[in-house]
Amino acid sequence: MTEEHGEDTPQTLISHLLELRNRLLKAVIAVLVVFLCLFYFSRELYTLVARPLMDAMPVGTQMIATGVASPFLAPFKLTLYLSIFGAMPFILHQAWAFVAPGLYKHEKRLAVPLLVSSVLLFYAGAAFAYFVVFPLMFQFFTTVAPEGVAVTTDISSYLDFVLALFLAFGFAFELPIAIVLLVATGLVTVEKLSASRAYVVVGCFVIGMLLTPPDIVSQTLLAVPMWLLFEIGLLFGRAVQRRQADQDDPATDGD
Repeated sequence: MTEEHGEDTPQTLISHLLELRNRLLKAVIAVLVVFLCLFYFSRELYTLVARPLMDAMPVGTQMIATGVASPFLAPFKLTLYLSIFGAMPFILHQAWAFVAPGLYKHEKRLAVPLLVSSVLLFYAGAAFAYFVVFPLMFQFFTTVAPEGVAVTTDISSYLDFVLALFLAFGFAFELPIAIVLLVATGLVTVEKLSASRAYVVVGCFVIGMLLTPPDIVSQTLLAVPMWLLFEIGLLFGRAVQRRQADQDDPATDGD
């Protein structure tokens, strides 16, 4: 009895804070390890990220560095962000290990697939931006430049621009996860979301207008996938809703 009581005793606030500190320290170390592994290739990584714009630029033009330290800081900043993105599965694992003891069994069964799928969807959004959106968008920008204007983009400005788009598309691709969470927590039903489909489509284009440059190409390339992801989220939301209904059905429990 004594041992069971000791295991069930809640951890003190100090022990929780110590565990949180250890989890955060492990996450920082993971980012640092990835950063050290990638830093040697920082220039190559920047060239890779800049490739969509460089391929679209007119022949004879190139990117420039207007700041004294930009040739060093831009690749350094990119490598740091890539290190955080690369270590994200481990960071989420540490977050999961911290909160998991306080979750119910059915919450754990739902949380693990959501964590894994959220990481994969974020990476898919960033990949979609790089391989689909960037080539079309930069080709459009370089072709509409007025005559006599040389397209010579600053490397720091370009990095800030593409990082914002990576984040925008990455988080936009998290829409199915948000829908599943809303349905699972009972904040909204699939039927209500389906009835609001027209408003959601308009909202997708508004978000595309706010998060992307002011051109119809990039706005559409964000809005249309968001709408498709909304429909995918509805499918998974229906599955979660049916599963909750089966669990709450006394006849099902009796069987």
